Amino acid sequence: MSDAFQRLAVRLDEIPNGFPPTPDGVELRLLAKLFSPEEADLASRLRLVVESAEQIAARIGADPQQLRAQLKAMARKGLIRREKGETEVGFGLMPFIVGIYEMQATTIDQELARLFEDYYRQAFGVGLNAKPPIHRVIPVGASVRMDMEVRPFESAADILGGAQAWAVLDCICRKQKALIGQPCEHPLEVCLTFSAVPGAFDHAEGMRALSLEEAMDTLRRADEAGLVHTTSNNQKGLWYMCSCCTCSCGILRGMADLGIANVVARSSFVNTVDEEQCVGCELCLESCQFKALSMENERVARVDRQKCVGCGVCAASCPEGALALVLRPEEEMQPPPLTMAEWMAARDGARGIDLGRVL
Repeated sequence: MSDAFQRLAVRLDEIPNGFPPTPDGVELRLLAKLFSPEEADLASRLRLVVESAEQIAARIGADPQQLRAQLKAMARKGLIRREKGETEVGFGLMPFIVGIYEMQATTIDQELARLFEDYYRQAFGVGLNAKPPIHRVIPVGASVRMDMEVRPFESAADILGGAQAWAVLDCICRKQKALIGQPCEHPLEVCLTFSAVPGAFDHAEGMRALSLEEAMDTLRRADEAGLVHTTSNNQKGLWYMCSCCTCSCGILRGMADLGIANVVARSSFVNTVDEEQCVGCELCLESCQFKALSMENERVARVDRQKCVGCGVCAASCPEGALALVLRPEEEMQPPPLTMAEWMAARDGARGIDLGRVL
């Protein structure tokens, strides 16, 4: 196998999200499935910050025109980042998770699905144990008590409403599990991406451009399906929203399959029970994906505050209105980093790597 895949694997593990190696090298087979040796070599020389084709060509000693064509082709395949600037298009390195892998939602086949499952079993826990978590929970809006203040970065509706373009794509996690013979019943087309640039997804491959109203409808469908909303673990510069489940989601499965307690950063809210309203129907126990609810004397629901991530799925499913999210005490809150740059700095410090190597 080409050394280019090894160089790219090392490069991807140098960025904050990480790409841990495995004992049998399945991460190299994953990359070889997605990249040609030439593409892997070029990706391994890109930076996290975007650069124009001319800047990259000058830095690595390549022909700008040929390089631009190669970069555009790789971006169309979801292998690298492509961002429109005011005067030119820039290209940059993209994490494997969240990034390269998720962009394969329209092309994933059984071979890629099995390679990913093998990688997940061997190495995913290493990345999920790193702090701060990659994802954070956004509560279902209808589950928050009416007198509670919800900050913009904690509101799925506010996050979507602040964008200028929206698109929906299939959940690769549920497609991957189905391809290995372990499907779940949750809907596929619920993963949202959005941008501050109007019309950003009008001609994008592998996704369907939406209006704001259609994006909100997609969010409601995910709510009704009992899915957990998550996004990147920062407050500003958000660009995607997952609607996840512990049966398929590569990140949330860390709780169910790998026994990792804090795979996602919880929201600032926690579930509460109105004992007068609770009739002990146990529907909330079925809807909670984090096993944070139990029944006391088979009469009233009880919340394990340590396990509750503040997603609000159970509250939205309660027919009696006995459950609601309230703000946690200040000492229990874990505000996310303000920007992605702050998240990366914190993650690099925790992992003991040098972010300067990839910027």
